[in-house]
Amino acid sequence: MEYERKYAWSPLLRFYHWAFALSIVFLSVSGFFIHFPWSNTNLEGSQTYYMSEWRYIHFSAGFVFMCALVARIYLLIFGNKQEKLLDFIPVTPKNIVNFFKTIMYYGYIKDKTEHRTGHNTFAGLFYVVVFILAILQCLSGLFLLYPEGSLWTGIGYSIFSAQQDARHVHYLIMWGFFVFILSHIYIVIWNDIKEPEGLISSMFNGYKFFEKER
Repeated sequence: MEYERKYAWSPLLRFYHWAFALSIVFLSVSGFFIHFPWSNTNLEGSQTYYMSEWRYIHFSAGFVFMCALVARIYLLIFGNKQEKLLDFIPVTPKNIVNFFKTIMYYGYIKDKTEHRTGHNTFAGLFYVVVFILAILQCLSGLFLLYPEGSLWTGIGYSIFSAQQDARHVHYLIMWGFFVFILSHIYIVIWNDIKEPEGLISSMFNGYKFFEKER
């Protein structure tokens, strides 16, 4: 069986993917410490201040997270064909058909599915949900970081009502990301075992593999 290599992901998309993933790791670890510190020190506060250091890591990772999100939003509009929003959301007849075919494939109801250069629409729908959660996470984070800034205070109170509510939403969305990440890793590994398209390697080199049409 012969395969052909097709270009799938631009360097900016691959940057977004890994920056987004790594920033979530740093945000989660530092966020857990801020929420419930598990370490203390007997040194004077003038010599060390753990919470300040962890908050610095959290805020730095937060800005990386936002930059990655802005890059992905840019690609949703100006990226290549498979990076644009309309290519992977189930709103067109072709994408709706792909959505249900993919569900049946993942559910072991069908042995074959339509292979796409970009995302299938089942994954695409979940990515849209993640984008929305990421935007809410950024807004709640900026509201908590700048409680006295007129811009973020106005936006924060109009969406979350109060800072404590924003903190609660911020915390819950983190767990939502955990659910998504575990599901994403499982599906990617499962897909790489079932299909020889090189889904994992494509996030490093930008290329996927497909059976040659005869």
